[in-house]
Amino acid sequence: MNVNIRPARPEDAEFLAWVMLAAGRSHMERGIWDIIISQPEEKCLAVLKELSLAPPRHMCSYTEFLVAEVDGRAVAALEGYDPDTNGELTVTEPLATATQKVGLTEADMAAGEQGLAAFLTCHLDTVEGAWVVEHVATLPDFRRQGVITRLLEAILDKGRQQGFGRAQVTFYIGNTPAERAYQKVGFRFLDEKRHPDFEAEIGCPGMTRWLCDL
Repeated sequence: MNVNIRPARPEDAEFLAWVMLAAGRSHMERGIWDIIISQPEEKCLAVLKELSLAPPRHMCSYTEFLVAEVDGRAVAALEGYDPDTNGELTVTEPLATATQKVGLTEADMAAGEQGLAAFLTCHLDTVEGAWVVEHVATLPDFRRQGVITRLLEAILDKGRQQGFGRAQVTFYIGNTPAERAYQKVGFRFLDEKRHPDFEAEIGCPGMTRWLCDL
């Protein structure tokens, strides 16, 4: 299988929307984007597509992603970013722009506030000086074929080239395929957070944080 790794482009926006939604759900039926957007899947995907294209540069911008292609088809993607210059807070303004473009109001978005509070009970901060790997997803037909390993190696190399000495990834407790994929490229367990409110909202006990030396 011929796998090509390349930077994401604007025309990947629809695929990246699926990647973000799927990665947010992990091995569960609901994820962070379902909670934040609080709309049917079609609307969630529309918002995430616009988010990936919205300026200025931010954590969920297409500019932060790498895409894996097989025979010219995008089959997997992930992102890596510097949390000090391009972290979670950079998403606020572009997300507002994206939701407005899709026609959602503040009242529509307010529906997710309670669920978000539950989700944040297991939020794990970024380890100082760590390159952050996030939004990792592969189309079902291309899993367990080495595609995600190639992508992870590429995004870790990108962080290394930017001067980072370690990388961090967080994911839902119980996602065994993710654990194996991250272990394969050098990630090791650091810690985790569990909370009953998180489990009631998502269906798994909490979040786990892993580190990798670059």
